[in-house]
Amino acid sequence: MSFQTLGLGPNILQAIEESGYTEPTPIQTAAIPLIIKGKDVIGIAQTGTGKTAAFTLPMLATLERLKGEGGRQHKTRALVISPTRELVVQIHDNVEAYAKHVPLRVATVYGGVGEGPQKKALRNGVDLVIATPGRLMDLMDQGCADFSGLEFLVLDEADRMLDMGFLPNIRRIVKDLPKKNRQTLLFSATLSREIEKLTHEFQNKPQTVEIGRRSNPADTVEQYVHEVPKSQKIDLLKHLLQDNEMYSVLVFTRTKYGADRVARQLGRDKISSGAIHSNRSQNQRARALQDFKDGKIRVLVATDIAARGIDVDGITHVVNFDFPPHTEDYVHRIGRTGRANMDGVAISFLTGEDRDALKALERFIRRSIQIRKPEGFECKPDNRPPQGGGQNRPSRGFKQGKGKPRHGGNRSKGSGGRKGGGGGRSQGGGENRSEENQGRSQGGGRNHSFSGGGRPAGGGGQRRRLTNRSGAKRSFR
Repeated sequence: MSFQTLGLGPNILQAIEESGYTEPTPIQTAAIPLIIKGKDVIGIAQTGTGKTAAFTLPMLATLERLKGEGGRQHKTRALVISPTRELVVQIHDNVEAYAKHVPLRVATVYGGVGEGPQKKALRNGVDLVIATPGRLMDLMDQGCADFSGLEFLVLDEADRMLDMGFLPNIRRIVKDLPKKNRQTLLFSATLSREIEKLTHEFQNKPQTVEIGRRSNPADTVEQYVHEVPKSQKIDLLKHLLQDNEMYSVLVFTRTKYGADRVARQLGRDKISSGAIHSNRSQNQRARALQDFKDGKIRVLVATDIAARGIDVDGITHVVNFDFPPHTEDYVHRIGRTGRANMDGVAISFLTGEDRDALKALERFIRRSIQIRKPEGFECKPDNRPPQGGGQNRPSRGFKQGKGKPRHGGNRSKGSGGRKGGGGGRSQGGGENRSEENQGRSQGGGRNHSFSGGGRPAGGGGQRRRLTNRSGAKRSFR
């Protein structure tokens, strides 16, 4: 199927062609016609499958078609709400590309920057607003926004937007939006049955489009676990980074302090790195992400705030330095690699305290994750009893040998080369709440740590062995 068959206008199709895309992804093929027909849609698909384009393209096509109707010129007609600043910026960049031939006015609203330009844009009237909940509520309370003519409401990363941390904010925002003639779209990589019930508060007879099995990580990501004591985590990370195939690495920590600490320790060994989390100013976060995209830094260390906001081509590895206790964020973390049908590797560090979390993760994704002994690295047994009690399976990672998959395991690509593993979910509402109070407590972000040069040394550093499984055709991510 081609984009020409989906009901998009000629200006949108021209922008798609100029972007080099020739074939829609399954989520786009299924969702776009429903949205153009005016249906409320719940879209569920794995990360990296083109969900942003799945709701953006038909929304832009409809806004263009209705552009000339009277009384709409100075009212906001579409609102996209997303949990993080990075995602807001990413969606805005996509809209700019897809709407390059469509005369629409777009504004972004998020914390960490001055309110002045955002207030002015809302008061002057824009067609599309892309916002985080916290700053949007602030400006709505100040009477800056006119949503009386709203035609589209989109909740991006709907599972996070509707969890117990964000649900009160979303309810407050939606209460002030018109119900009549409003089309509401919800998209995410994961959506629990319990959260799905809440969507009926905001949608009218929604059509559910589900591509693949929900809560399933991308099939293109190879996953492994390395068992390691806490005291040796940083040493193991440095050891793994001796592999020049790990040239674009995203490392996840559980806390903001941990992200800064890991980046500093890597910098001491001349491994170029940066940190990104909610205590960074917007400029610092944008600079770190851009340096990572440009290859100026090899390792970006992040908290879960970045799990859904980083869209960087060619991330070779995701490392779960801290095994997250909440399972759903595992899908989003490792989804930063293996995007657009390209191969990736996910490595998770597992301590004795994390074994219950691993079992919960395997139940959640309905597959076992292989435990491997790190090649060339000697782990010292951690004899401390695991915290929190409960039944824990014995550690297997410190025995001699290469390790075998449990319950059949995943595919193995050999004992050398790549190493990888699984992961989990974020530390809950605390990270999100600080994200949504961006404008009030940013500080100076004094700890931004960039160290060392760009790519790793050695002839293998520039080898890109990512395989594009879709052949010559490109599809939206």
